[in-house]
Amino acid sequence: MGFIWSLIVGGIIGAVAGAITKKGSSMGIIANIAAGLVGSALGQWLLGSWGPSLAGMAIIPSIVGAVILVLIVSFFVRKMD
Repeated sequence: MGFIWSLIVGGIIGAVAGAITKKGSSMGIIANIAAGLVGSALGQWLLGSWGPSLAGMAIIPSIVGAVILVLIVSFFVRKMD
């Protein structure tokens, strides 16, 4: 059950990051989950694990990390086109 909870929270974090960066409409559910999970790891590595936490992910650093990740990925994807 913990794995499913992590996927749900990761998807929500990825969706919030997509909405903040205005890139959410081009991302699917799988990309939202991946951005949330990888962004969570990135954000907690950069900023630590402070603030409220859900499913082992500190919410604020996770959202910041996911926003950074979405911006970096969208920059490189746009460069390829």
